[in-house]
Amino acid sequence: VQLQASGGGLVQAGDSLRLSCAASGRTLSYYAMGWFRQAPGKGREFVGAVYWSAGATTYADFVKGRFTISRDKAKSTVYLQMNSLKPEDTAVYYCAAAFRGEDYNYWGQGTLVTVSS
Repeated sequence: VQLQASGGGLVQAGDSLRLSCAASGRTLSYYAMGWFRQAPGKGREFVGAVYWSAGATTYADFVKGRFTISRDKAKSTVYLQMNSLKPEDTAVYYCAAAFRGEDYNYWGQGTLVTVSS
């Protein structure tokens, strides 16, 4: 699976931004598509994921109510809608794919989100 993330940029606190992750190479039926982020000087952390077939989602506690993950099956694309952004959301955001409960072994290149106060 090849993943291409896009949509990052510089926004102000309180703004919204939508990231996209286009997948290619394989059918995604048995995959979970996840979003992760890595802030400057910190480790990578899980943001949330969508289970491709069922559309079920799961989120880290720190983004619940602000971020929403969705997918477009026809476009093989997963989205991360981020609302009410905070400066602490500043990070490189990565999309990743995990096959049938395995680890996230497929990663996109990351897209930088900077939230100014």
